[in-house]
Order: sequence, then structure tokens, then C-alpha cells
Amino acid sequence: MIARLAAALLLATTTVAAQEPATDGPTRINDIAVIGTHNSYKLPMPAATMMKIRAVDPAMADALDYSHRTLVEQLDAGARQLEIDVNHDPQGGHYAAGSRDARLRRPGFKVLHIPGIDNSSSCVLLRDCLSIIRRWSDAHPRHVPILLMFNAKDERNAARGGIDALPFDAAAFDALDAEIRSVMPPAKLVTPDDVQGRYPTLREAVLANNWPTLEASRGKFLFALDEPPAKVAVYRGARTSLEGRVFFINTDEASPAAAYLTLNDPIRDGDRIRRDVAAGYLVRTRADANTREARANDTAPRDAALAGGAQYVSTDYLWPDPRFPGGYRVQPPGGMVARCNPVRRPAGCGDLERSR
Repeated sequence: MIARLAAALLLATTTVAAQEPATDGPTRINDIAVIGTHNSYKLPMPAATMMKIRAVDPAMADALDYSHRTLVEQLDAGARQLEIDVNHDPQGGHYAAGSRDARLRRPGFKVLHIPGIDNSSSCVLLRDCLSIIRRWSDAHPRHVPILLMFNAKDERNAARGGIDALPFDAAAFDALDAEIRSVMPPAKLVTPDDVQGRYPTLREAVLANNWPTLEASRGKFLFALDEPPAKVAVYRGARTSLEGRVFFINTDEASPAAAYLTLNDPIRDGDRIRRDVAAGYLVRTRADANTREARANDTAPRDAALAGGAQYVSTDYLWPDPRFPGGYRVQPPGGMVARCNPVRRPAGCGDLERSR
């Protein structure tokens, strides 16, 4: 009880202090606002598979009935946040049943949405996904820092006709960090250690606005692990914050490791998003989910997300789906790839990607 009261008091203190964000000084990573994509690797499901799912569960079929163009096309169109689902496969072949894709037999992390059911991916191997993104970055060295958000998949899919994912234990997370570092050298990364610096905790560094400047972070990547408390606790281990780790983690504002939060409902979570962004945290929210907004051309969540201050607004619709009336899509306001954050820098500052 005492611990919970202390955490609540700490959060309340942060909330009060967050009402007046600093707007002077150099532009930092948390001072920007961009759009990104959800399950960015996902290709259309085969028609026969979709038909089978729709016959059993129409709502699930609707939720899965979206896809994306290639990672390069998304980046070229202005996406500065990508989402990747990783499946642990240290020996190779765990997810190969029923597939002719030889890549599934190689050791290493696989990028799949629902193994054995929704397998269509533009880059099946994590190493390939990262290499594609890295090459694009090398060709566009002035890009603002890109957030690569990961889900570490461990769902039990066999009961619904798929393949049970292997669990993520500490060794799996160590291997994930190592695989990322094998493609992304230190000069391409902004890590929790870079933000924490000499502060006792990562949270204290964030509340002191110790994020790197935008100019020092161009051409770089941040990684965020979007998972519930039990799973991010395995990744964090016994660390005070996230010392030595690649990923920031989705956690609550009172945690010593707090720097990044996933708050996916821009309407319900709107006040919290504004408070957290003003306090210095990075926030990702969603403009749409499960194809609902696109089917109804409901722009209210999108508009709330873009105005609400979250640095990263994720969508499944960088381009409209021609099957749905209304032409729902999500584009950067004013055509800007990266703009000043509407909460932290409300006066604006033009397109930060194209500035020199």
C-alpha cells in the first residue's frame, strides 16, 4: 500500500510539473511529431485464408484485413515510426510448418503477425527488415530519428490453427538485442544509456529533458518494446533503469525506467498523453485500429491523435484502401514529414526533416 501511494504521489507531482513544458533551447527528440505505421511489414493475407477466417469469425477477419506497401515505400512517404513483430526462433524451422518459404528454416528472429495464420510479411527475417531500413537511412542521412517499435510475440496460436510462438525469456531478449546490434552500429542508435547520461535513473533524465538534440540524432533509430509489465520486467531484469539495453520499454510514469509510453486511444487517453508529453516522455498513440475507422471514414481519433501531442501517431492507412468509401488516410499535417510537437513547441517550426 505504501509503495502504491508513493507511486501515485510521484505521478501526481509529474502531472503538476508537466503543465508548463519548456519551449526554449535546442529542439530535442521529444520535441517532434511524426506519423508511422502499425505492423509495418504486413502484406495481404491470401484470399483463401481470409475466407476461412471470415466464415468462422467475421470480426477477426475485418481486423486482419489490412496491409502495407514495402518498408521503403512507407519511409519514402514520410513514415518515421515502424512497428515490427518478432518471433523467437533460435534453431530455425519452428514456424516453417506448412510453408515453402526457406527463410523460415534459418535460425534467427522471424517477423510474422500470427504464425501459421497471418504469415505474409515483406521481410520474414528480422535481420532483413533491419538491413532494408538501415540502407534507406544511409541514403537519407538527414532523416529525423525513427522509432522502431517491437512486439515480442509469444501467443498460443495452435488452438486456432496456427503455430504456438516460443516464449521470450531473458536469453531470448539478450539475443534480440544482439541481433539488432549486429545490423545497427552504435552510431545509428539512441539508447536508454544515451538519454540517462549521468542521472541516477532514466526517468530523472527524461524529466530533466536530457533527450539528445534533433541535430545530434539525425540518421539514427530508437527502439521501443511495446509489451505489458510482466514481459518488459523480463527484459529489464535487475537493472535500475535500462543500463546496457537497446530498447526503451512501455512502462508507467513512476518507474525508474520510464521514458516511453504506449497510449493507444487518443481520445480516452488524451489528457494523459498531453501531460506525459509535456513532462518529457515519448508517447505513441494510434489514429486507427482493426480497420474500424477506415471502414466508417471516422476521422475523430485521427484528428485527436494529431492534435494531442503524441510524438508518434500510428496508422494502417498511409494510403487509402480503395475498397472503403470516403478515402480515409493519415498524412502529416501540412505535408510535413516531421513537425514541431503541438504540445511542446506549439508555435511550430516548419518541416524538421527538410530544415538545414
